[in-house]
Amino acid sequence: MASVEIRKVTDRKGLKAFIELHYELYKGNKYDAPNLYSDELHTLSKETNAAFEFCEAEYYLAYKDGRLVGRVAAIVNHRYNEQWQRKAVRFGWIDLIDDLEVMQALLGAVESYGREKGMTEIIGPLGFTDMDPEGMLIKGFDQLGTMATIYNYDYYPRLMEQMEGYEKDNDYVEYKAFVPKGDMPEKFSKVAQMVEKRYNLHCPQLKRSQVFGPDGYGRKVLEVVNKTFGNLYGYSQMTDRQIDTYVKEYFKFFSMDMLCVIEDWNLPDHPVVGVGISIPSLTRALQKCRKGRLWPFGWWHLFRALYLKKTDIVDCLLVGVLEEYRPKGANALLFYHLIPIYQKYGFKWGETHVHMESNTAVQAQWQYLENEQHKRRRCYKKMI
Repeated sequence: MASVEIRKVTDRKGLKAFIELHYELYKGNKYDAPNLYSDELHTLSKETNAAFEFCEAEYYLAYKDGRLVGRVAAIVNHRYNEQWQRKAVRFGWIDLIDDLEVMQALLGAVESYGREKGMTEIIGPLGFTDMDPEGMLIKGFDQLGTMATIYNYDYYPRLMEQMEGYEKDNDYVEYKAFVPKGDMPEKFSKVAQMVEKRYNLHCPQLKRSQVFGPDGYGRKVLEVVNKTFGNLYGYSQMTDRQIDTYVKEYFKFFSMDMLCVIEDWNLPDHPVVGVGISIPSLTRALQKCRKGRLWPFGWWHLFRALYLKKTDIVDCLLVGVLEEYRPKGANALLFYHLIPIYQKYGFKWGETHVHMESNTAVQAQWQYLENEQHKRRRCYKKMI
């Protein structure tokens, strides 16, 4: 049996090979949502990713018989480790052929890196922060992926189960929630109208000019996300630089009618207390971008999905409400405003964001819509 050679990425050429391996392994796959090459390069480059203010990372490539057969990132998020009092090295961006020896070599490289950094456990798949895709798909291999999540072949978890010492650390679930064809579900209507009247909570229609700048809604939205997700598994608070980067790079693509915020009009300056961010599914468009490139024709497919809404699916990227407002029914107010938008654009169903299997409160918000729990993904851990 040929041995596996692990090479550390040390230059631009190696990073290009690291990124492009995913396109090669998943070429022609009808469920994978490949990221744009430029986005991957931005995230993985120390010069451009603000997460490197509190993260360290190395990238590894696996070769067998002279052929590139796998990749993995080793990441230490110091902010997360301090917050949760863990000494964990993360593995992410793992892709490989169906070969246990390759999996052992890749994760062995991450374990060795972790021990060099004084870590005592390995966890993953996780990215630099919660804004990166996380969790290995273990159910839903025949379901369309989203740009915000990981898609992997069914042999990935089979190989993980054969890895000595690795066990489940956390599971996430995802739902397919169907857009009502007729009237708004009565529960949403009643609760939303009560919330507006009793608690003076409202969803203003935003203008693009209001999103950017130090006091813009983009920053306010991500500050709510920081507070809402702050105590969840794997999360580390976004820094000011990260927030500025995300607003600048991503909010320019959002349709303003699909960026929903809840404001408390009882308080001065009407603070934002809840957010709902949706975009048309870009998966089919991304699949048509050759090796993740926008040129020569990739840009047109993304344009059709983003601005002409040429898709049946809406991705619910983020839904977050501050803890003190959840018992007041603020979530219903978000959907009361978003569902008519989904109906206007002809979306048939929404792909929910990932949430922990133990978070029954979040899962309960889909009960008033026809829904299907169609995906499950897992993070693993091992003491090293």
